[in-house]
Amino acid sequence: MADPTLIIRGGLVADGTGAPPREADIALIGDRIAAVERRITAPRGTPEIDARGKLVTPGFVDIHTHYDAQATWTSEILSSSLHGVTTALLGNCGVGFAPCRPEARDMLVKLMEGVEDLPEVVLTEGLPWNWESFPEYLNALDSRPYDMDIATQVPHAALRVHVMGRRGFEREPATEADRAEMARLAREGIAAGALGFSTSRAIAHKTLAGEPTPTLGAAEIELAEIARGLGGGWMQLISDFDEPAEEEWERLLRILRLSGRPMTFSLLQRESKPDFWRWILSQVDRANAEGLKVSGQVMGRPVGLMFGWELSQHPFLTRAAYQEVAHLPIDARAAALRDPARRARILAEPTDPALKARLNNYARIYKLTMDYEPPPETSVLEQARAQGRDPEDLCYDWMLEEGGRAILNRPLLNYADGNLDAIREMVTHPHTLMGLGDGGAHVGYICDASAPTHMLTHWARDRARGAKLPVEFVVKRLSADNAAALGLNDRGRLAPGLKADLNVIDYEQLAIERPNMRYDLPAGGKRLVQGARGYVATLVSGQVVHQNGEASGALPGRLIRGAKNGGAKP
Repeated sequence: MADPTLIIRGGLVADGTGAPPREADIALIGDRIAAVERRITAPRGTPEIDARGKLVTPGFVDIHTHYDAQATWTSEILSSSLHGVTTALLGNCGVGFAPCRPEARDMLVKLMEGVEDLPEVVLTEGLPWNWESFPEYLNALDSRPYDMDIATQVPHAALRVHVMGRRGFEREPATEADRAEMARLAREGIAAGALGFSTSRAIAHKTLAGEPTPTLGAAEIELAEIARGLGGGWMQLISDFDEPAEEEWERLLRILRLSGRPMTFSLLQRESKPDFWRWILSQVDRANAEGLKVSGQVMGRPVGLMFGWELSQHPFLTRAAYQEVAHLPIDARAAALRDPARRARILAEPTDPALKARLNNYARIYKLTMDYEPPPETSVLEQARAQGRDPEDLCYDWMLEEGGRAILNRPLLNYADGNLDAIREMVTHPHTLMGLGDGGAHVGYICDASAPTHMLTHWARDRARGAKLPVEFVVKRLSADNAAALGLNDRGRLAPGLKADLNVIDYEQLAIERPNMRYDLPAGGKRLVQGARGYVATLVSGQVVHQNGEASGALPGRLIRGAKNGGAKP
């Protein structure tokens, strides 16, 4: 072995294979791992990171993000890079910004604004639009360094609008020529380096004006012809499975059989159908037994909304007396909300009935805690009952705490039973992958990019309301399993020849920090950012990018083009 450029000394290594952690040194040469051994000798003066008493893991691979816009104007992929993520996949749910003709930009901006809560003014000012084709978009990403590696997918909605214009945006059926051109462009994107093709069949995905995503209800023949021509990568989708579920599932299986590509989809527990996820997993088992490759993307905690006076969502959002002061900076807004007369007016107004279940279910609204598994008795409703108060009155006051910056949590998915037991079953299923962190999206009321840290703290170390999971299992799920599913076999494990992406973690001190609102997007747009304590160092390609929660300034991350083979031992 040549002389190492860096030694990670004496850590407890969870190598990503699922094997129990073991004490070892790790030698790096440049951007590769050279050796993982009990004791490695190196020339005097070789730089070292003291990992004694620390957990050392591969860098985490986040397969479900929406940094498609953010990656065009910044090199810092926050919040994901604060949580041990060293590779992120963009372009999920069929939305993105390429390919795109200049005259269609407004349609894609409005769609992303509605589907992923990225304000139009932020996108209009921030996107450089120095591309039209998908390969040109990749070239634009490739011209910038990052604090992690990023990869892309070809988004179906952008394809439809690019090929069909307004007809595609308004969900008109694609002609034979339209379908052929979409298939050609999708294949072109895969050839240029995209790792997959994504689409959405979810009714909730719509513009702020209420227009459904262009891909909702796309005909089977359209998806089939695109999928058949991909030539590589996977198909990622989100579906409601509501039309009825058996028909939708069989439709997707026919497409899979024709294309030969793997498929991954969002899998969550719904409040309205709390056991439906079990039926879906039974179908996943059946498909894999047939030889198809199907995986459900699952989340290790509830997916929901964060409420607060400073955030984009809360129970009083639509009330006129609140809207009168909604434009004020948060300090002035909080002062106005403390005025007894305004408070009385706000509390006296009704909520829009269409939003009541989402915003005013006080039995499912809690103070935000970092374990994301609050006991039912801590809800606004139960605490109000204990105090003899109206729940709206209590909720109003809770949000005024911390100078009006307090945050409440409204779990929407994965919490129908009031605990995370269903999640445990989903996470441990052999045909699921860890995803759905949605980094870069829903920036005013969701911040789930911290999910990798939550998996380690809640599931492997702290869980009190049910069985835990072994740390080596959690690490494997966050790293090697996701990397292998994407065909990125050069990362995700700590082994000689593989990419030197890794974390050194003070496991006992590891903690998720409270989300905070930043006003640092283009045009002064706001976004929630959530950090963590306990990441001693995160390395990408052998360089420290974050140390003790602070960015080092190193930007070794690059755009990934295509699948990667595992490296040979140096």
